[in-house]
Amino acid sequence: MAIDSGNIRSNSLEEHWMPFTSNRDYKESPRLMVKAEGLYYTDHHGNKLIDASSGLFCNPAGHSRSEIKEAVANQLEQLDYVQPFQQGFEGSFELARKISKHTPDDLNRIFFTICGSSAVETAIKTAIAYFKAKGEGHRSHIVGRERGYHGMNIGGISVGGMVANRKTFSNILMPNVHHLRHTHLKENLFVKGEPETGSYLADDLERIAANIGPENIAACIVEPVAGSTGTLVPPKGYLKKLREICDKHGILLIFDEVITGWGRMGEPFASQAFDVTPDIMTMAKAITNGVMPLGAVASRESIYDTILDASPTGAIEFFHGYTYSAIPVSMAAGLAMQNIIEKENLFQRSKEMSPYFLDSLFSLKDIDGITDIRGYGMMGGIDINLDERPGKAGYSCFKKLFEAGLSLKATGDCLIVAPPFICEKQHIDEIIEKLRTGITNYFKSK
Repeated sequence: MAIDSGNIRSNSLEEHWMPFTSNRDYKESPRLMVKAEGLYYTDHHGNKLIDASSGLFCNPAGHSRSEIKEAVANQLEQLDYVQPFQQGFEGSFELARKISKHTPDDLNRIFFTICGSSAVETAIKTAIAYFKAKGEGHRSHIVGRERGYHGMNIGGISVGGMVANRKTFSNILMPNVHHLRHTHLKENLFVKGEPETGSYLADDLERIAANIGPENIAACIVEPVAGSTGTLVPPKGYLKKLREICDKHGILLIFDEVITGWGRMGEPFASQAFDVTPDIMTMAKAITNGVMPLGAVASRESIYDTILDASPTGAIEFFHGYTYSAIPVSMAAGLAMQNIIEKENLFQRSKEMSPYFLDSLFSLKDIDGITDIRGYGMMGGIDINLDERPGKAGYSCFKKLFEAGLSLKATGDCLIVAPPFICEKQHIDEIIEKLRTGITNYFKSK
């Protein structure tokens, strides 16, 4: 895919090493987007595609929002950068205050990071720093979950449980990490909402605690709904049982809400949707409507106070942060998104659209080759038959869906559907129609 003219090379795709992409296949037939507005993308051939996954779960307010563009441009005119260490910018304090209005209980201390992956690293460090400040530095073990996704930094793939993300780097993963079993059970296939069966899987945390000593465990980290692996909805009572076991043994419970946060489950956070409050919570993606990179960690006030009180006055209490922590343009985008959330009542829109979305999604279960559909709120997963090796069917189907005019996220052999909250019923209908067309075309092509 290159045109050479002497020493000048134009129209080359080779220099960019793309993330999570079959680079050789993609560069033979690229899918380049040139425009996005509302619920639609336009590719470089001029084809229009409806966005069925809110970008990468990060554009719930739709694309090309003028409010966010203007806020970012105005911020660049006034203050482009300030170092985040020992200096400040008023926008970060304002955004932290607005975020704390939506976080559950007293998770009111907000630490800004760059993205979801860095938010998870920060959450892990916060848990370890908290127990060291308490004089319980022996609490160094972290419990994650199979099929969990917590970003791509070393800490995140260590506590995560997606095998393909871990195996190449298995020799450098964090020690003292254990995993609960995942919650995807055969008896729960084609269940809409929370499955009735499976809360007993939370007892894995009790078993791990008994094996290594609960006094050695710092935290348990889970996604309330496992998103990137394919929308694994927790069984009824599962999260509450995890909370009870953590309380029993003094273990911190961390919810990774990078995907589920900011309305995806019909409430500000999945914590409120499932009525279970963690001690630490991560967020990113929709926090700026995906326009600027930004992540955040919300911690209980007692965690913040304990870490600060353990250090002498004038000393740095938490040796952690990033060059781009709370940079002004990201804060401006975040504040603009907060205004959109409030003005357009996005959380309520998500909750009201969810029943129609889920009913429509489950209407696809008559297609031969679909092995499971599940969903909660405004997110669902569709599993299709394995073809030779994991991921082959999913990627081939993804390409057929693209040809049908649909953009979504495929992980392995699961198609993940998560429409923007601004969608209307006709947009859901269009998504379902194109899902049916693309999936059917894929099976016909085999």
